[in-house]
Formats: sequence, structure tokens, C-alpha cells
Amino acid sequence: MFAVIKTGGKQYRVAAGDEIRIEKIDGAAGDTMALGDVLMLGSDKGVTVGSPLVDGAQVIGELLDTNRARKILVFKKRRRQNYRRTKGHRQWGSLVRIAEIVAPGETAKTKLKSTTAAPKTADKADAAPKAKAAPKKAAAPKAEAKTEAPKAAPKKAAAKAGNDDLTQLDGVGPAFAKKLNEAGVTSFAQIAAWTEADLDSLNETVSGLKAKAEANNWIEAAKSLA
Repeated sequence: MFAVIKTGGKQYRVAAGDEIRIEKIDGAAGDTMALGDVLMLGSDKGVTVGSPLVDGAQVIGELLDTNRARKILVFKKRRRQNYRRTKGHRQWGSLVRIAEIVAPGETAKTKLKSTTAAPKTADKADAAPKAKAAPKKAAAPKAEAKTEAPKAAPKKAAAKAGNDDLTQLDGVGPAFAKKLNEAGVTSFAQIAAWTEADLDSLNETVSGLKAKAEANNWIEAAKSLA
């Protein structure tokens, strides 16, 4: 029996015992889990094509290892500008062995090891403090709620006033400035204090940040604008 599954935006044709490398998934080695969506099933009885999925079908895999793939070198060059940049990237991924393919109407022989038990108990623990806090909100007078609303406005205004206009830097448009703000970069003083380690860390959150910063000399520009 074989199956075609979709996970991480890719499709894989798998059979029991196959080992495939997919996107990074949470869990420890030895954990078993249902993999993606089943698009097609094939066996001696024929082929079942989902519309778009095969209802009741499961592909169960065992997590073998989670690591980074081999390094891929990305080389960038700009003609007549003496600009050359080489950057390496290693993508995280998980190695999974297909333990079982379960057809519709059949019962899985492999027991799934859930890795979400801890977060669920944490959610229940968080629910208790919220329930206790409810009477405090109910006991508060309506008049106090009305007076608190205008106080919130100056805080928002102060937060906006604290942000520098990052579009003054070369290569930064409104869209990229928004990405920087979402990553916690809101002022020229922060950019002026960047180190090589900071650039590498932020580049994982905002793709292309390090190349733009080095090409347009943001750190020196930020020092003059701060």
C-alpha cells in the first residue's frame, strides 16, 4: 500500500518503512504522529483519490531525528559596484520513518504519542486565574471604566512618538520599516548599536535584513540620524 501526503507545502509518495525528510516538527526522537493530509491511497484493491482529501485515512510516522541540512551558499553580485556577498544557509528539517498507512474504516495499530499534553494542562492552569479575576472586573464601577479609556490614548500616542522614521535609511520603504518595527527595531539608536551577531539574529526574523544593512551602510547612517 502507498499513499500521497501533503505536509509543509510539499507532496510525498510514501509506503510503510520509507524514510523521508520533511519540514521541522516538534517532538523527541521516537515520537509517533499523523503526518499531513492524505491526498491519495493505493493498494491491491485499487486507487482512492481524495476530493481533496481521503476521509478517514492516516499516515503515521515515527520521528527519527531533527537537524539542519547541508549548507547552501547564496552568492550575490552587483555589476560595476564592486559588490559581492556570500552567505550560507542551513535549513532545519526532520527525518521521519513511515510506520503505518491506515485506510478508511481501519484501526491504527501504532499508538500516537501526543506532544501537546503539557500545553493543554498549562491552558487549564491559566483558566483558573482568569476566572478569579472576573469578579474584580465586575466589581469595578462603570464610571471608572469611562475615565480609564481616555488615559489609554496618550500611551498609544507616546508609543508612536518614540518610533523613528526608519524610511530615512537607504533601501528601507514603508513595508520593510513595518517588518523592522514588528521585529522590535523602532529607533536609529538600536540600529547604531548593532553587532554582527545582532545582524545574524535579526536576519532570521526579517529575511534580507543583513544584506540591506551592509549594502547601504545602515549602522553608520543611523549613528548620524540618532
